[in-house]
Amino acid sequence: VQLQASGGGSMQDGDSLRLSCAVSGRRFSAYGLGWFRQAPGKEREFVAAIGRDYDVIYYANSVKGRFTISRDNAKLAMYLQMNSLKPEDTALYVCAAEVDGTQLEKALRDPHQYEYWGQGTQVTVSS
Repeated sequence: VQLQASGGGSMQDGDSLRLSCAVSGRRFSAYGLGWFRQAPGKEREFVAAIGRDYDVIYYANSVKGRFTISRDNAKLAMYLQMNSLKPEDTALYVCAAEVDGTQLEKALRDPHQYEYWGQGTQVTVSS
């Protein structure tokens, strides 16, 4: 399984941005998928996750109401629509896949649950 994130950029406070993650894998529709981010000097942070069922979705409190995660099984892709961006959203955004098919919230929030990771795309938000 390979993942490739794209769509990052330099934005202004309040802007919107959509990240994409292309995923290779025969059983894409069964994967749990997640977005994580890491800012310089900080630990990797959970952002959002979507289970194999489209309605199983979890968000970090810091992005809830501003970010929307989605997946398109036909296109083997996952997305993160980010609205009302803030400077504190500045980070390298990385997409990840777990192949066990879990939909448990505790598991999908845990980076150790994910077996496959992409290289990430940088998002910088200026005030």
